[in-house]
Amino acid sequence: MDEFTDRAGAEQAHEHPVDPGRVARARSRLPSAKATAQLTAALSLIADPTRARVLYALDLVEELCVGDTALALGVSEDVAGYALRVLRTAGMVTRRKEGRIAYYRLADGFPEPLLEHCLRQLVSLGAAPGAEPD
Repeated sequence: MDEFTDRAGAEQAHEHPVDPGRVARARSRLPSAKATAQLTAALSLIADPTRARVLYALDLVEELCVGDTALALGVSEDVAGYALRVLRTAGMVTRRKEGRIAYYRLADGFPEPLLEHCLRQLVSLGAAPGAEPD
């Protein structure tokens, strides 16, 4: 067996020539299965429209309570609270309490590339010419 044998040990059959250099480069630069699972978990969290809008709102104004989040998004407090709870459990937002009011903000370690590419740029693509308005 050579370096192009899969983990199960079966040779991969190809009807076309294989470029071993490209295959090796691709394999050497691919993220691990664990890293990919973490990435897809994060992306699935922000694939929900309400959660994506919550993150976008928190990026714009830094901090909101559940009621203000609900008003900003035009949803019920239950919907806003659930979205914030899911995002907090995932470590994407943090909470601070002031008396009985909890304020939410993006977590300190919230990845800037996720903000820039998934929230800001993809939202702007939706607003591109020819896109349907809300």
